Amino acid sequence: MKLYSLSVLYKGDYKVHLLKSAYDVSSFSFFQRSSVQEFMTFTSQLIVERSDKGSRSSVKEQEYLCHVYVRNDSLAGVVIADAEYPQRVCFTLLEKVLEEFATQVDRIDWPSGSPATIQYNALDCYLAKYQNPRDADPMSKVQAELDETKIILHNTMESLLQRGEKLDDLVSKSEVLGTQSKAFYKTARKQNSCCGIM
Repeated sequence: MKLYSLSVLYKGDYKVHLLKSAYDVSSFSFFQRSSVQEFMTFTSQLIVERSDKGSRSSVKEQEYLCHVYVRNDSLAGVVIADAEYPQRVCFTLLEKVLEEFATQVDRIDWPSGSPATIQYNALDCYLAKYQNPRDADPMSKVQAELDETKIILHNTMESLLQRGEKLDDLVSKSEVLGTQSKAFYKTARKQNSCCGIM
């Protein structure tokens, strides 16, 4: 999972222009980096231009996903990530960045601003922080912990059953369980047989 670009743009009536951006093109060859960066800027502007105000969308371009959020006040953000990066985390990042940008940069500067004139330097920090969505997003962290717990539980059940004994055999051999308990287990087993784990 990787984030490649985080951009803030302004969608004017006739033209979209870049206000500020951050890039991580370290995974590309040294000679390709400037071209890749220019292409990401071009793609970000094109997607914002073709998106409606007040909309969020994700556009697939080869093995990359471009997530765009255009606010009603014409401020827009684009994240370019690989296909594995969680979409929800991208939109959370965009909303956070655009809200912070709107409070720190005067609205009068948006229509005429450029990367050189806009004083907002948090994009590089956000791009670095959100490279690992589990560290940056609490929901992703909880989901990953649940997935790990689920794997451990499945492995534990499999290792118990790998010992050559089935639970049914253990129940029938048990001297501790009464006849009524064994009958209840068999009835419950029949009832649940249609809903087995796949």
